[in-house]
Amino acid sequence: MKKDIEKPVVEGVTIAIKLDNSMDKNYWTVHLINSNDYALENIIIASKGYNKLGEKAEETSTLRHIFDKVKANSTQQIEVIAEEVFHLFNEYWVSYFANEKLFDKKFTFVPDSIKKENLAFIKELDSQGVLHA
Repeated sequence: MKKDIEKPVVEGVTIAIKLDNSMDKNYWTVHLINSNDYALENIIIASKGYNKLGEKAEETSTLRHIFDKVKANSTQQIEVIAEEVFHLFNEYWVSYFANEKLFDKKFTFVPDSIKKENLAFIKELDSQGVLHA
């Protein structure tokens, strides 16, 4: 029965979008942050952008990323994200195994939340970025 299915709560895992200005042109990268004292295994991340408001509905392709392992207290770069999609909802659906259980959570950045005015220092990345709340 549905009530018998255990749905563990995701803790210590989040998504951050980092501003990288190490090149001539600024670009943004998306990172998975694991702040737990245990590794994540068999990670699958589906990312997409969408906006279904009114007549100007937009949707990007869905990208899928697979990582074997993200060590304890570490990060993993997922993808580069273009500024042209910042006006959309940017969704990252993260699924992984930890301690022999399956976890999953959807992280959504609302339109126009990814911008320089919202930058904060993210210690796990040792850089400025936008951290999912």
